[in-house]
Amino acid sequence: MKIFTEVVPFPEFKRDLKKLAKRFKTLEDDLDTFVETQLNLYHKLEIDNKGIVQLKDLRIESPRVYKARKFACRSLKGRGVQSGIRIIYAYFEEKDKIELIEIYYKGDKGSEDRQRIFRHYK
Repeated sequence: MKIFTEVVPFPEFKRDLKKLAKRFKTLEDDLDTFVETQLNLYHKLEIDNKGIVQLKDLRIESPRVYKARKFACRSLKGRGVQSGIRIIYAYFEEKDKIELIEIYYKGDKGSEDRQRIFRHYK
């Protein structure tokens, strides 16, 4: 079942994912689950579990850019959704499209790469 019309990972996102997947073996499957459940709940069913926040201070009109703070990674046992994995993505409501911008582990870096976001949306 396809939930969104399109889910597109940026080349940089694919590189981030490949690098992290070496350390966290379940990451790619966990990402699919994340899109199917959490993004579906938030954007389609309008159920907010406080795990996704819109980055409002970017001053970008469209698309809306979000940070997912709750991401369940099975490789990080015992941590649940507080795994420390963060996903930055854009949601185009009118096209029902998600663009995956960045994925990172909070233990490696403190916050999202704003320059990457601006490169794509300014």
